[in-house]
Amino acid sequence: MASTKATARETAILTLVMTRKVKGKTQYLFSEKEAIFTLAGETKARRTHAAALAKAREKKLPVLAEIDTKEGVIHKISEPAGKALEEFHGTRALLEKPEKTNKVTVSKLDPTDFNLIKYHSTLRCFKECTKIIPSYAKAKEIFDFCAKQTCSLGGPFNISPCIPFQYVIDGCYARAHKMRWIITTKYGYCCEKVFSFAVNGNDTLAVQANKWGGCCVFWWYHVAPLVRVRLAGPIVLLMVIDPGMFDKPVMLTSWLAAQENKHCSPDAHVSLYSIQPGSAYTPAGGTTSFTTDPNYTATDATLNNYKNLVTC
Repeated sequence: MASTKATARETAILTLVMTRKVKGKTQYLFSEKEAIFTLAGETKARRTHAAALAKAREKKLPVLAEIDTKEGVIHKISEPAGKALEEFHGTRALLEKPEKTNKVTVSKLDPTDFNLIKYHSTLRCFKECTKIIPSYAKAKEIFDFCAKQTCSLGGPFNISPCIPFQYVIDGCYARAHKMRWIITTKYGYCCEKVFSFAVNGNDTLAVQANKWGGCCVFWWYHVAPLVRVRLAGPIVLLMVIDPGMFDKPVMLTSWLAAQENKHCSPDAHVSLYSIQPGSAYTPAGGTTSFTTDPNYTATDATLNNYKNLVTC
């Protein structure tokens, strides 16, 4: 089992998407992190860092942030050094022609319609790859293979690095991208991504981490591999592979609904969802554009950073 003594504190170059006031506290949402952050420290330091964040957002510049993903706090904000900033921009390739991001009311979705491929048949990414998973049994095999790569099992693993499913607080973008690599490279099937967002008012994505201790976890966005699975004849379902939340592939509506856990928060609500090509990595400055990680460099770095962390 992963050690609970491992630190969740890290330094990273981040881009601020938005700030918002929730219950008297200012929350900071970054493209590169699904976790929601607030400022730590004394009042004077918080004011200094808040001003630096506001300036960076106004000028559309990234910041160098010392953060703790488990606590959801920002310890320090500064300007990135020239070389680090150059490397950041050099690896930040954007997804070309992203698909549309859509408003959604999860409670009103019809599972018998929304989960079918024909409901989303206009998406370009579905037309670009046609090799879908031929059965639920094969989808479950893929899910089980991914789940067995969780760092909490201690290995040996079939891939490197292992995938820290046991740390669902952050890193969904890296977990999803590594699973995309497994689905497309090891199994040879199509893989898209589905993003969910909580960006309206006090909205938050809220899940209960029943697999990892039962605590509540909050995000401003989440992402997981989306696969197409043939059931019978022409029936093709959209299913999500997310071992951090589930023990099997689930329908898209079930995945979205699980992020609206009212026991964790009365404000649990999915504002938007977006189905993108599998090459999408993180949001890029909002909810309508996305970064990529074609060489899995950022992916593997994040997986290694989080491999010894636990959720609850």
